[in-house]
Amino acid sequence: MLAAPKSCIPPESAAKHVGKDICVEGHVYDVVELSDGTRFLDLCSPATADDACRFTVVSPGADRNEVGDLSRYRNQEIRIRGIVRPFNSHTEIVLSRVRQFHGGSEKFLPNPALLKGFSAESSATAFKDPAIRAHRHRSTFSQRH
Repeated sequence: MLAAPKSCIPPESAAKHVGKDICVEGHVYDVVELSDGTRFLDLCSPATADDACRFTVVSPGADRNEVGDLSRYRNQEIRIRGIVRPFNSHTEIVLSRVRQFHGGSEKFLPNPALLKGFSAESSATAFKDPAIRAHRHRSTFSQRH
């Protein structure tokens, strides 16, 4: 049996879901591109003042190949899945993969704080886990005779 598709919320309700992976449904009024390649899907009506618009979809320039041409979404209704994040006085979803328009997840980005000092050439773990420190815990395998 197939799972029922997630219901989507309007952009105005996104702020109530910060930190959650949700679906937002809305009309794309404009697609704006900055000089660094960052693009935004403007889901606020032209009648809404910029400071009153509390939600946007942002796509970093580095993800252009995975996201594709966003201008085709101008004047279209969209459904996009992502984690709602706070940014200044509004909220946003980061669009890093085109599959987010079809219920797929964002691209995984590792937490840089956890990777501090990690090197692929080293045999050390990428993070400090007290449960795997030497001499703290004995392996259940080493206790067997």
